Amino acid sequence: MHANETNIQLECLHHVPHSNWAYLYDKDTFHLRVRTKADNVNEVIAVIGDKYDWNTYHHEQKMLKVATDQFFDYWEVSVKPEHRRFSYGFRFHSGDETVWMIETGIFRQQPEPPGGYYDRPYIHEIDLFSAPEWAKSAIFYQIMPERFANGDPDNDPKEISIWGEKPATESFFGGDIQGIIDHLDYLADLGITAIYLTPIFEAPSNHKYDTTDYKKVDPHFGDLELLKTFVKAAHSRQIRVVLDAVFNHISAKSPQFRDVIEQGELSKFAGWFHIHSYPVEVREGNPNYDAFGFFAQMPKLNTSNPETREFLLDIAGYWLQEVGIDGWRLDVANEIDHAFWRDFRKLVKDINPEAYIIGEVWNDSLRWLQGDQFDSVMNYPLSDRLIEYIRNSELDARTFAAHIGHLLMRYPQQGNEVLFNLLASHDTPRILTLLEGDSQKLKLAIAFLFTFTGTPCIFYGDEIGLEGEADPDCRKCMIWEKEKQNRDLFECYKLLIHLRKEFPALRTGHFRFLKAEEQERPFVYERRDEHSHFTIWMNPSEQLVSLSLALEGRWRDALNGEPVDAAEDHLQVHLKPFCFKILVKEQTQE
Repeated sequence: MHANETNIQLECLHHVPHSNWAYLYDKDTFHLRVRTKADNVNEVIAVIGDKYDWNTYHHEQKMLKVATDQFFDYWEVSVKPEHRRFSYGFRFHSGDETVWMIETGIFRQQPEPPGGYYDRPYIHEIDLFSAPEWAKSAIFYQIMPERFANGDPDNDPKEISIWGEKPATESFFGGDIQGIIDHLDYLADLGITAIYLTPIFEAPSNHKYDTTDYKKVDPHFGDLELLKTFVKAAHSRQIRVVLDAVFNHISAKSPQFRDVIEQGELSKFAGWFHIHSYPVEVREGNPNYDAFGFFAQMPKLNTSNPETREFLLDIAGYWLQEVGIDGWRLDVANEIDHAFWRDFRKLVKDINPEAYIIGEVWNDSLRWLQGDQFDSVMNYPLSDRLIEYIRNSELDARTFAAHIGHLLMRYPQQGNEVLFNLLASHDTPRILTLLEGDSQKLKLAIAFLFTFTGTPCIFYGDEIGLEGEADPDCRKCMIWEKEKQNRDLFECYKLLIHLRKEFPALRTGHFRFLKAEEQERPFVYERRDEHSHFTIWMNPSEQLVSLSLALEGRWRDALNGEPVDAAEDHLQVHLKPFCFKILVKEQTQE
């Protein structure tokens, strides 16, 4: 059959029987996805049966269009096979036209099943990619200890700047673990349920990404006992703690690298690094060894070396067992070999199956999210798209929805549910600065963040209006004087966090755009599960807009409880520039 014989664009049909296209969602449920050309197919049916007795055990399931990007529609269905195995194919409809796709090709007539069909031989629960359940409902808060609060002046570095001054690359301000303990009630009041700390182990810099001793809390932050006190105090408030593991590189001042400098290739640590020649040296700023970027002070570790690997894995286990932390964020995770991360996951999960593993990967991360390495990655692609859309009035809602749809189809659903969603971090300009200092635009961004699929994270100070350009300016000291804080912004964060925590539909419910048109800026999407149904209405434009959708039932404002006017099953919502509304459908009494 030739493509010109059909209106269905055959070259756009795509499915592979594994990965993010066919995967086990939970121990009983399998998800199938298939792709078609955008707006080209009216209906897709999954045809499912048992290859050992197709006649007795076969059925059809209608697939739901779950996302659309610039070029394609994506369809999905949940399958609960009776005997933990199944074969399947797809039937596509466009008007009067029907096309079949199975593993061996595309056909006009139904191929005789089950030969040539896609096959799932047996579903093994041990192969399920499952992240910790608590991460789906977590509200994270990222802290750089050096800049959050100075709780113990006695452990300050010798030379520190005045708290609140503009930071330079080498600035020290005296922030420490005691300072975090002192403000745990503030975080609990905000609604935070998990803290991610940037590195706390001994290192010469203020950011601590150049570790000298992985088993020692940096003396300027405190000591082992204080860290234990902090974790216990956090846990008593139902706040979990995730630490930062810097295993890609180490400090040039570390005992291991100093030994290589002194002993050369005779050093017992020579195999720990990627040394190009001896003696080890830096000429005109260029080291003759691999480093993080071109930073000579951070030589790259050779994680395929058995001794290096054993050393680092021992550290990962030590802090889980000694202090009882709840997970690891992995720095520069994409530059470390996959074999190391597989060993890392096994060790971590053997100690604590509920530990949450977050990799720092800035691009498509499917290779790390197959259930054998990470639970999550830092979702910079999401923040890039969201910030770009709010800032760029030339983009329309259909383009934004296409970008979000494309991102959602990258990973299995259980991966999307725990992706580490952030608007900014210590490696980016502050979100308020990126949004030109407009707190109303920031409210719009956080409304999306807290009603979208994934695990949201707040960078310390964003909730009270802290601003800053790129590093080091984004790493300013936290402002604690209430009169200097944007309390209106704080209350908006608090309100949205409370709403997300109250309704599971905003965390793990189905996500779908209901309105996202070409040449228009506003958009509407829904989050729903079997218990509740939300619609989120957003106006990222300079104009007052009125939006209308055909929606049955009675609706109210989820944030203030006020009912919404509806006429003939149509909702009409008026939105001021850069404002949003979150509506929830009132439950009818049976």
